[in-house]
Amino acid sequence: MDSNTTSLRDIKKMRLERHWSQEQLAEMSGLSIRTIQRIENGENAGLESLKALASVFETNITDSNKKEEIEQIRKEEEYVEKVKGFYKLLGLAIFSLIIFFILAVFNSEAWFLFFYMLIYWALFLGIYSLNYFDFFGEEWKRKIINKKFKKKE
Repeated sequence: MDSNTTSLRDIKKMRLERHWSQEQLAEMSGLSIRTIQRIENGENAGLESLKALASVFETNITDSNKKEEIEQIRKEEEYVEKVKGFYKLLGLAIFSLIIFFILAVFNSEAWFLFFYMLIYWALFLGIYSLNYFDFFGEEWKRKIINKKFKKKE
């Protein structure tokens, strides 16, 4: 998308920046007030409506792809579930380590169990984190390339 292209989802923001009412925008674009309201509420617009609004705002307007928005929402929800799973495991690890610590305090021969469980949970949580969280994703890759080749961001 070039710099002179605006998303259909930004129509309301652009209208408000110009201090126009929906009625004024409808009059200038030749669209009905109801059409302006539907577009500002996130509904898709027809090709003629896009052309009329692009003409009024003197820009190119694209209707964002709903599939991309749905995919992004799905990715966000999936990530939140992974974080929740990690915190549940962390809570379980802390709870079990407290129990083994208490056993070790009252029985000096049980310290090896506490340290065994500590190592187990540290490894398990570390492996879980590496599998489910993207520590070396696109942002990390971009930073490394910029640092190596002295690029400005």
